[in-house]
Amino acid sequence: MAAKTKTNSPQPSLVHQYKATVQLEAEAASLNWVAALAAVVVVFVGGAANRLITGDWGVINSYLVVPTVLVAAVCFFGIKVANQWERAVVLRLGRFQCLRGPGPFFIIPIIDTVAHSVDMRIRSTDFSSESTLTRDTVPVNVDAICFWMVWDAKKAILEVEDFYLAIVLSAQTALRDIIGTHQLTEMLSHREALGKKLQAILDEKTNPWGITVQSVEIRDIILPKDLEDAMSKEAQAERERHARIILGTAETEIAGKFAEAAKQYESNPGAMHLRGMNMLFEGLKEKGSMVIVPSSALDTMNLGAIGGLAALSQTKNIEAKEQVRG
Repeated sequence: MAAKTKTNSPQPSLVHQYKATVQLEAEAASLNWVAALAAVVVVFVGGAANRLITGDWGVINSYLVVPTVLVAAVCFFGIKVANQWERAVVLRLGRFQCLRGPGPFFIIPIIDTVAHSVDMRIRSTDFSSESTLTRDTVPVNVDAICFWMVWDAKKAILEVEDFYLAIVLSAQTALRDIIGTHQLTEMLSHREALGKKLQAILDEKTNPWGITVQSVEIRDIILPKDLEDAMSKEAQAERERHARIILGTAETEIAGKFAEAAKQYESNPGAMHLRGMNMLFEGLKEKGSMVIVPSSALDTMNLGAIGGLAALSQTKNIEAKEQVRG
């Protein structure tokens, strides 16, 4: 039961990323410096007007001060600013009122509230499935990354509670389903097709939330160590088998060429005689070489005379060198 709970829960890094994103989006739709500056300006103008009316800084005109404080409070709590890539969801007395932004906008304090500010840019979310069995019962760890964006901020806030966490959990579930319906070889050789299929599943699920999934990329497929060693040995054996096949094919071709040459020599004894003499000459011209030939070759090719001539020539060369040294 503990293992099941661990498998279905999101990873700690994803939860941390989700909390950070929610915190940033909650603070994004208000730029308090603008509101504070507007409130200060209202207070300054009200104080200057009070000085002109009363003639003394120490005297306070309640009919002027009270409206000044109210206007300053409205400016401080009512002025909001959304960035270019943000859309603010405004609720009036708990009901959806409108979407505001980008730029400065005004809400009625107490009555209106900014429920959420949604980032409309393309985002990337990494997710993984830990020790998921493939169709051929091989445990694998798959790491993927999902690129998505919010195209309707109203649906993203009103239709789902936490759309970021919902996308992460949906991506993990879809990834596990995809792994369970494919074999290991298919996953290793068709990563792009696997990512497109996963993107179609997620996009169909998230479109009602106002979110579109643009692409899903499979980054890494981690195999067990024992399986990696077995696959390495299998690949090595396959390469060795391929090398043996190439060697056997070469031997067959060489034997065919020898058979063709034998047919040529069979019908032309003179060519065979010249070939034998050439082979013997190549062997004798090497210093210190010894050539052993059958006696029948000596009779048919007169190789003995050729060997004697070669030996006589070598002897004369040695005598000539000795005379030069003497």
